[in-house]
Amino acid sequence: MNLEEIKKEISRANKALKSAEVLIQKSYYEDAISRCYYGVLHAARAVLLIEDINIGSHQAVRRLFGKHLIKTGKLDKKYAKILAEIQDDRYRADYDVIYLATQEDAKESLEAANDFFNAIKEHLKKEIDI
Repeated sequence: MNLEEIKKEISRANKALKSAEVLIQKSYYEDAISRCYYGVLHAARAVLLIEDINIGSHQAVRRLFGKHLIKTGKLDKKYAKILAEIQDDRYRADYDVIYLATQEDAKESLEAANDFFNAIKEHLKKEIDI
């Protein structure tokens, strides 16, 4: 386990979520949703590092998060759902030119992402006192 890398992933997650807040204020809703996803992604990568799992692929993060943290009961299954939904939302926000996110969409993504991030931080505190 690389504590330095875990801290950097958490820092990136936090920065992405703060960026999402600014983007919502500026009415850049699709970009805010994308930043929310990256906040969740970095938080998920941080918690997987505790399990000595270091992965780069977005799909692998989703799959291994479920396998090592949800199926083992270390985290509530709602966090796998948040990860999956926000990943799907990010895909639409980044690649579907017809999709126009609303302020409500972006705020819901930010709320879910913050919930996920806070749960991961709590888990990290218990596991490694970060």
